[in-house]
Amino acid sequence: MEIFDTHCHIGLDGQVPPEEDHARALEADVRALLVVGVDAPSSAAARDLARLPGVRWSAGLHPNDAGAFDEQWQAVAALARDPACAAVGETGLDCFRDRTPLEQQVRSLRAHLALARELQLPVIFHCRDAFAELFEVLDAEPPTSGVMHCFSGGVEEARRALDLGLYLSFAGPLTYKKNDALREACAFAPPDRVLVETDAPFLPPQSRRGKRNEPALIVETLGKLAEVSLVGVPANHGGRVEQEGLLSGVFRPPLVAGAEIPKRLTRAVDYVR
Repeated sequence: MEIFDTHCHIGLDGQVPPEEDHARALEADVRALLVVGVDAPSSAAARDLARLPGVRWSAGLHPNDAGAFDEQWQAVAALARDPACAAVGETGLDCFRDRTPLEQQVRSLRAHLALARELQLPVIFHCRDAFAELFEVLDAEPPTSGVMHCFSGGVEEARRALDLGLYLSFAGPLTYKKNDALREACAFAPPDRVLVETDAPFLPPQSRRGKRNEPALIVETLGKLAEVSLVGVPANHGGRVEQEGLLSGVFRPPLVAGAEIPKRLTRAVDYVR
């Protein structure tokens, strides 16, 4: 089994060298990582990590940092125009924290959407306590491909996102004991529209709550995802779901000399615990 962590931030917290996180990921059969930028410096650092086998990267400005849009957008957009950039974001809306006024977040989000359409790249969406506001913006925009990173909604939010053509990516909270509504949303989504991620170093799975997360720990989330999303699969299916690889799908493949990227990657579930 080969696993793709579709959203992580190795190196962002400075606690562990990203090379160490990457090495442990490989030991856990995590063969590809998308290192996601949240501002201009972290986007540039993510690009630099493409020297590691299987690493691709994105460029974006997190909604909580949208107040720095005027200072950073030119640099973020320039990074996104690098042919090796896999996606635009993360961007989106966050009404949980009040660090950045909503109108500034919307301005930044619209700029990301326009850039993604120009470059024909997918968008990585952050949405926290802001589904209504985010869907209002997306309904008024031309169609955009992308991923709802660390999806946190229920079935109705999942339905809206899927209707917009988006993928749903599930992280450690899928494993949390009281998160039945999230597991219902995961079961509702078609398996070929579901992704898995860590959001490392944030949001570790249940067995490591309160501790630092890393891409190698995606296996626990993947196990829960398989348990949830394989309900109703015929017995003769053998507990395995063949998923089309992401290399030519959601994310643009990295242009890194010598990178060993598998031809097929697990989109969501390829095993059952």
